Amino acid sequence: MESFPGLGSGAHRPVTLGSRHMVSAGHHAAAQAGLAILEAGGNAVDAGVAAGIALGVLQSDLVNVAGVAPIMIRMADSGEVTTISGLGCFPKQASAAWFRENHGGEIPPGLKRTVVPAAPDAWIAALAKYGTMRFAEVAAAAIRYAAEGFPTHALLADYVAGQAEAYARWDANKAIYLPNGRPPKVGELFVQSDLAATLTYMADQEKAAGGSREDGLRAARDAFYKGDIARTIARYHAENDGWMTEQDLADFSVTFEKPVSGRFNGMTVYTCDVWCQGPVLIQMLNLLKGIDLRALGHNSPAYVHLLTEAMKLSFADREAYYGDPRFVDVPMAALLSDEYADLRRGLIDPNRAWPEMPPAGDPRNLRAVLGNSGSSASVRALGQGGEPPLSPDTSYVCAVDRWGNVFSATPSDTSNDAPVIPGLGICPSSRGSQAFTQEGHASELMGGKRPRLTPNPALAVFDNGALMPFGTPGGDVQSQAMLQVLLNVGVFGMDTQSAIDAPRFATYSFPDSFAPHPYYPGRLTLEGRIERRTQDALAALGHDVVSWPDWTWKAGGVCAIVADPATGLKAGGADRRRPSGVAGL
Repeated sequence: MESFPGLGSGAHRPVTLGSRHMVSAGHHAAAQAGLAILEAGGNAVDAGVAAGIALGVLQSDLVNVAGVAPIMIRMADSGEVTTISGLGCFPKQASAAWFRENHGGEIPPGLKRTVVPAAPDAWIAALAKYGTMRFAEVAAAAIRYAAEGFPTHALLADYVAGQAEAYARWDANKAIYLPNGRPPKVGELFVQSDLAATLTYMADQEKAAGGSREDGLRAARDAFYKGDIARTIARYHAENDGWMTEQDLADFSVTFEKPVSGRFNGMTVYTCDVWCQGPVLIQMLNLLKGIDLRALGHNSPAYVHLLTEAMKLSFADREAYYGDPRFVDVPMAALLSDEYADLRRGLIDPNRAWPEMPPAGDPRNLRAVLGNSGSSASVRALGQGGEPPLSPDTSYVCAVDRWGNVFSATPSDTSNDAPVIPGLGICPSSRGSQAFTQEGHASELMGGKRPRLTPNPALAVFDNGALMPFGTPGGDVQSQAMLQVLLNVGVFGMDTQSAIDAPRFATYSFPDSFAPHPYYPGRLTLEGRIERRTQDALAALGHDVVSWPDWTWKAGGVCAIVADPATGLKAGGADRRRPSGVAGL
């Protein structure tokens, strides 16, 4: 590893360098919104929140202002890493039994998959504890983008066109996403007047509260969870057979938590807790410890095979154990222990791929395989053919300021699988689609419980002092893309942009996190830029190899910044597979 990882040459577009502050986000205008906050004197938290709220406008097909927003923050003065849960729970009335009795265990689109919106609370909680600015200041760009509109970008146009029938199910969704009776075209102005009014109402309530910054932030939050917004959401649910009540909204709050962490190759990697899939990244890294990855060769058949098998083993454990730790006893320490990884590593055959998802392990008793496990008993949909469904998706933002503070967040939630609340322009979190209805599943749907979340921001702290916040959209591809980019930087010494640009691959040999949880045994998909002879060699090892187009958005949209606190130098990258961008000085 170079003395300063993330700095170099060879990217498809040059790495963005700065010496003062930097933002990288899933849309270039969100990065610009964050940079404007930094230039106005705000810190990384202020900037990250501004960019995150803006993503809920600029990518409201993939990110909802009323969705989820798991956050990770590292403040320079203490060096401690904190996470904010940013994930809502099911309304108290919700139950898996209802879906089993009424929909054969499926979780169909609609109000019943709604969980309490967590993003507004998460953004405001971050501002209140670690930021310096008011809600109106950080929301100003988002309000402008919503009220005045912005040019429709290609990903928005393509996604809405592909989901046009879904958007047409509800009048409020159709009015926003199918203006003039059709999907918006690239370059057409995309306006969200009701969403602008909702954000403006929160800002106005902040101003009306007077008093301290904290008083104002509390008023903005209460406007959403206890004021007119909450009443409108609850009334719509009451009138349309939904479960959400005013009490569900008023009782909700995000939590500040310690991160999960692991060591690998001269770095400490931090993720959010097991209510999301974040720790699976650490499990993957643990399985790769002690192996000379450079000697295998970047994206060689042996390298791709090894990483794929490590990912499959880790996802098998995710399927068996991961769930809301307030409801499920997850053996997290054992899952992340070196002793357990050593046992599981022995299941990787360098000459043969697992033909399906491997069996889960038994971390509590330090056994490589759970006694009665074949593939997980919860797997229902074996042998799915065809192409895996499009992930409902997500976005990402990270920021590093001149003082060395770091912000990393993965906001999400779509607007095509549940109704937009008329007059508000928001689609309260449909993240319930990531719950399971099988009795005994670690993420079985229950009232007050959080579904197992795919969005998972991360942070790597290198032993030489370098800091790397990173993350991506992509559903189950997220942790896989994050692993590959992190290894590109930390093992192969690529600069931040080259690490993101490098061709990627993903396995689908486990139940998909989104209902109806399809499963593609042995499926390995590779970007076309990975050599054909490599793909053929992987097929010979038993992988069900499928080729993606080059630069496909399905491979994720990683954004990252590598920062050196000693010199102030920052090297940012943003994925050209998406409309992402970096802004820094």
